[in-house]
Amino acid sequence: MDVVVQWVRTSWTKRSRGGPAAAVRNAAPVGFVLPLRRCPVVHEVLMDEAHGFEPRESFRDGQPDRADVLLKESDGRLRVELVVTPWGMPRRWRRPPAVWLEPGEWVRWQVNYRFSSRLREWGYRLDTLNLACGPTAVDVFMGSPTRHVDERGLLR
Repeated sequence: MDVVVQWVRTSWTKRSRGGPAAAVRNAAPVGFVLPLRRCPVVHEVLMDEAHGFEPRESFRDGQPDRADVLLKESDGRLRVELVVTPWGMPRRWRRPPAVWLEPGEWVRWQVNYRFSSRLREWGYRLDTLNLACGPTAVDVFMGSPTRHVDERGLLR
């Protein structure tokens, strides 16, 4: 089964938690046009405070890393489960269940984190997984998803 994965990862520090910098960060897109490549493809878009939240794209052929997302095909459907990092806060003791996709469907799964550094400065990250099952158009992730899982928490 063809799977197309797009990771959109936005990261920032306390400097972008309020005011004009936060407005720029909050305006960052959560979906992008895919590169013109054959399936399966993993497309990653990084945006961070240090680069003014300008998108930096990369892509690779193949399946997503099992450390990021678990996939299982059964009876022509695809089971998708996001794996959260154990290093970020807030802790997620209760997680949403996995999502089942039919061919032609896609999910947008969002999760955010707060990290501490050795310098005791907080860092923040929003991860958005856009994942489509089956052949897709290059602009599939620009529209509304078939399923949306919002696992964003309060980051204080």
